[in-house]
Amino acid sequence: MDNRAIGYIDSGIGGLSVVKKALEKLPNEQVYYVGDTARMPYGPRDPREVKKFTWQLVDFLTDKNIKLLVIACNTATAAALDDLVTNLEIPVIGVIQPGVEAATAVTKTHKVGVIATQGTVNSRAYYDGLKQADHDNHVLQLAAPKLVEIAEQPLKDPVVVQKQITDVLLPIKEENIDTLVLGCTHFPLLASYIQHAVGEQVKLVDAGAAAVSVVEKILKEQNIQHEPTSIELHNQDEYYTTGSQTTFAKLAEAWLQKSNLNVQHLDIKDNHLKLVK
Repeated sequence: MDNRAIGYIDSGIGGLSVVKKALEKLPNEQVYYVGDTARMPYGPRDPREVKKFTWQLVDFLTDKNIKLLVIACNTATAAALDDLVTNLEIPVIGVIQPGVEAATAVTKTHKVGVIATQGTVNSRAYYDGLKQADHDNHVLQLAAPKLVEIAEQPLKDPVVVQKQITDVLLPIKEENIDTLVLGCTHFPLLASYIQHAVGEQVKLVDAGAAAVSVVEKILKEQNIQHEPTSIELHNQDEYYTTGSQTTFAKLAEAWLQKSNLNVQHLDIKDNHLKLVK
């Protein structure tokens, strides 16, 4: 048993899609989440810069003595996972490999689409992973930064959003894929729009949700689950943002369907994140 929290990091609110799945599958595990909304999106940034930012988020959470780290951001996973696994003493879970494995298990025609940020697409992490998993996989990647922008908007007109997403995903739809990897943790926030855009026959793979299944497995294998308790642990969850607390709280509470989240602001000072009290 290990009663420490699990840490989650993302460039913004997208990682909350991973947290939402974790709240469902791991109800006894406390959540510490950091969203770097002041510097999102990570997708267009140089991988070296993404790695630097990622370590700042990680250093803040490891100082809070977390027991396991989830990189709830595909761009950060591509840029920093290997380095984090090498240098941290706690388990580190990225979202890309679980997504690769889930997509490979699901596809029937071996025509797999991947939508992600430019950084994730450029890394070829999904492409190489899917080809390595099964040489018969035909992989079509599409950078879709517009979808990240839409997901981060607090107010959305459903009709306008659907048209925007349908236009962005037209190249994917025309390829007659049977499986689509949501290779950015922002994208599950738009899953219903994405499904409509590509057609009901296409199976959506949520890489973040697949990562939570890996977390669940590791907790059991290493016997580091939180001990059973009658206390509502999620009243003690902590959420941090480098951007607007108000905007983050509004989006997070709507997506997680929870009220009165404990959202705190972090200042970026001299390559470190500092809690504003």
